[in-house]
Amino acid sequence: MSDVEVSVVLPAYNEEATIERTVEVTLSTLADFLPAGAFEVIVAEDGCEDRTPEIASRMADADERVRHLHSDERLGRGGALEFAFDRAAGDTLVYFDTDLATDMKHLEELVESVRSGEYDLATGSRWMPENRADRPPKRAVSSLGYNTLVRLFLRSDLQDHQCGFKAVSREAYEALADDVQDDHWFWDTELLVRAQRMDYRIREFPVDWEPKGDTKVDLVRDVFGMGSQILRTWWQLSVSPRITRRVSAVGGFVLVFVALALMTLYLDPGEVLDAIGGADPVLVGASAVVYLLSWPLRGLRYRDILDEIGYHERTGFLTGAIFISQTGNLVFPARLGDGVRAYVVKARRAIPYASGFASLAVERVFDLLTITALAGSVLLGLVATGNAADLQAALAGSAGIGGEQAQSGRTALVVASAVGAAAVAAVVLIVLSARSETNYVRAGLSRLSSDSYADYVADTIERFVGDIQTVAGDGRAFVRVGASSLAIWTLDVVTALLVLLAFDGVSAPLPTLIAVSFFAVSVGNLAKVLPLSPGGIGLYEGAFTLLVVALVPSIAPTTALGAAIVDHAVKNAVTIVGGVVSMAWLNVSLTTAVEESRDATDVEPEAPVHD
Repeated sequence: MSDVEVSVVLPAYNEEATIERTVEVTLSTLADFLPAGAFEVIVAEDGCEDRTPEIASRMADADERVRHLHSDERLGRGGALEFAFDRAAGDTLVYFDTDLATDMKHLEELVESVRSGEYDLATGSRWMPENRADRPPKRAVSSLGYNTLVRLFLRSDLQDHQCGFKAVSREAYEALADDVQDDHWFWDTELLVRAQRMDYRIREFPVDWEPKGDTKVDLVRDVFGMGSQILRTWWQLSVSPRITRRVSAVGGFVLVFVALALMTLYLDPGEVLDAIGGADPVLVGASAVVYLLSWPLRGLRYRDILDEIGYHERTGFLTGAIFISQTGNLVFPARLGDGVRAYVVKARRAIPYASGFASLAVERVFDLLTITALAGSVLLGLVATGNAADLQAALAGSAGIGGEQAQSGRTALVVASAVGAAAVAAVVLIVLSARSETNYVRAGLSRLSSDSYADYVADTIERFVGDIQTVAGDGRAFVRVGASSLAIWTLDVVTALLVLLAFDGVSAPLPTLIAVSFFAVSVGNLAKVLPLSPGGIGLYEGAFTLLVVALVPSIAPTTALGAAIVDHAVKNAVTIVGGVVSMAWLNVSLTTAVEESRDATDVEPEAPVHD
């Protein structure tokens, strides 16, 4: 049994110039207040590219109190600390920055705060009145801003969360480690915040601190990294626990009620309900059957996408996973259902989260590209046949259409145009990058950041983008997925067309109604990508109503709106029934899937250890 009580971890990345002196100073300082054999110093060498591994190995061979843990891949500072703490022998786990910016006279106070059992965690602070910290102004501003945000959003009582001078008991660490999700600079902040939420005893004490070298605001590290992690932790600790199924249902009901109430400003709700009540139930039922036929095509398309990135699954299973995820999008806010699909394919078929989200992104891009092409084709047809004047008059509000509807339609067309252009640009960028050997992701991030966090971010993005490029780089797969996307959206349009034909007062040549349905459904779906809703009416309903009435003047606005509402109701009903059946078939709990999908991080293979 080991006699080691205290394990000091030195996270090291390319520290060849300082690591040897840091280890020597640490050993000497520990020996001043701890018995021989009661401590160890671990160099957690995180995929270094310089001589740090050689120096650490030499020191470990020469002194039994020194251990060297090597990772072939970058784990990030937090990842390196967890990697070392999990393998440390002591019950008191300590770490500090290898530049020795914190005066080592405080090391005994740090260690004994936890080793004595009085506290569960201890941390040095550069922001308490009693300390001395020679902090440059630009460093002080960024540090003060960061700590203020952490206290404000995460309700922390501490003054300094990032001082690299901390200790934690093994019991507290093991209880907290699984919940800490960041692997890099935010790791220790998250550890402290979660420890406070679990009522662990924390001591913050002033330390003398002198920065070594210069630092600067780094876009990737400070904004993308730290800022996003503060928001992510705030969501998990303060918002997510309050979003129950009941809250989601009540919130959705309130929004629908408000939207319907605001509609009375420019439409008679009684007329809308009368129009819905007079719809032909046979045609409405037929629309549900047609929409149901699109779901096996969705599963087939998803199978083709996964095949290209190396995962071969049955169409039936994938159709069920899509049903469940789309049901989640109807029940939960912020499209949490998209994460549900990634969870289902990982939990049931061991497909990594990165690949699950990448395949979903490919599907979304093809959806947007397809409906953009459909809307654009109809618009060109309107211009070529001279029928665009009616549309222009409707958007200008001079075609007898209510002002709120005209505003909703104008906004919908602007949003649809922007989303469509973005979809086309994304496809072009993906295809070009797939055919190029240049690493645009890492090159672009290196221009924005000189911090090691840029490598960490680049690795994550490259895994995601790589799967997307695999599909885009195969011409046959691109055409196959594109063709199935066209078939899926054609059935979606046919569903809306059958609903429209079910209403009284819809009399126009069938080719005209087909073209109008393609245009209205495509523009409406592009528009609802962004959460804009003038007048309280949904952009899909607003766009559908405006475009149908503008291009087929014989159709009353109440009829067009009623058709849009029934169209959505049919599609939602088919989705929910399919989702419930699929959840029972695959034994998946929707709420559990949402919770698990929030932890969407792949488990990396354990890095080799050289000890």
